[in-house]
Amino acid sequence: MTDFIVDGHQDIAWNHFNHGRDFTRSAWDTRRREAGTDVARVYGPCMVGLPDEVLGRIAVVCATVFVPPAKSKMFPTDRLLYDTPEEAYRLGIQQMDYYERLADENDRVDLIFTQADLDAVLATWAPGTEFADHRLGLVLLMEGADPILEPAQLEEWVERGLRIVGPAWTATRYAGGTKAPGPLTDLGRALLEVMDSFGLILDLSHMAPEASLEALDRYAGPVFAGHANPLRFSPGRTDRNLSDDLIRRIAERDGVVGIMPYNLFLVPGWKLGDRKDAATMNTVIAAIDHVCQITGSARYVGIGSDFDGGFGAESTPAGFDTVTDLWSIGPALRARGYEPGDVSAILSGNMLRILRAGLPGG
Repeated sequence: MTDFIVDGHQDIAWNHFNHGRDFTRSAWDTRRREAGTDVARVYGPCMVGLPDEVLGRIAVVCATVFVPPAKSKMFPTDRLLYDTPEEAYRLGIQQMDYYERLADENDRVDLIFTQADLDAVLATWAPGTEFADHRLGLVLLMEGADPILEPAQLEEWVERGLRIVGPAWTATRYAGGTKAPGPLTDLGRALLEVMDSFGLILDLSHMAPEASLEALDRYAGPVFAGHANPLRFSPGRTDRNLSDDLIRRIAERDGVVGIMPYNLFLVPGWKLGDRKDAATMNTVIAAIDHVCQITGSARYVGIGSDFDGGFGAESTPAGFDTVTDLWSIGPALRARGYEPGDVSAILSGNMLRILRAGLPGG
């Protein structure tokens, strides 16, 4: 039985720059500081902080470089936005710099660039280690590839430590995406070729279905949907949740779907302001179980919380208040009858398999 979790998606740098949040503080400390502010009102109660990650036994997070386009501005308080690729590049590099500083200035944070780096982080969670030994490892993931000026320029990002690329958020120059359907563009097809040459992980989250299916046919490297739920649980969100066919296609590539404990993607018709307990832990387990049932295995599902990714605790199922509560998924799976080995795979092993496939040996 594993003693830690791998989370396939958290927008740590975006929270720092857009909200002014200090990741080194606990979620409760941040809530106290944000009480009565527009950040708390618009984005909801903070769920993520370094102390909560370690307390919740989260050993590895896929931490994003995320810059949304100005044309898709969701809230008046959004300020980390781009109009041109050059602006996206500048803001993306700013986030890479932030992660480097975060690791340099905190003994409990490591950036994971290689398999050796990953092993070093996991060693701090080995049986017999003390709580004070535990470290959080961050694997850098780009969500929406417009900060990559052109496919050939991906090399610069790889040298800086980028290991996972999601070509779309909404539509980008590379692919159709959420609320903007479409296939891969010619530039996107070229990007996949360069990604393949570096052995990077392809993140299908937010890619339009037609772009995802084309990418699965074209891309030979490791794939996952780091934070995406089955379409069955919110059928109106056809460009964000995954059809059963797409889940099976990901499984055929030995990929993983990271389940999000997020009511909007778990309850048909749910909207902000509706009851938090419209979804419960049982709903989350049902989403996990759905992937297991249609693929015939627990090998193809994991956790991709996206906590604080534009929503807060009021938008998550009953029983989820901070990222620490991800740990309760394990006992719930065991209570449902999952074997210990399958529980370990869902909490960490499946995501680790993808990460090892996309990380150089080091």
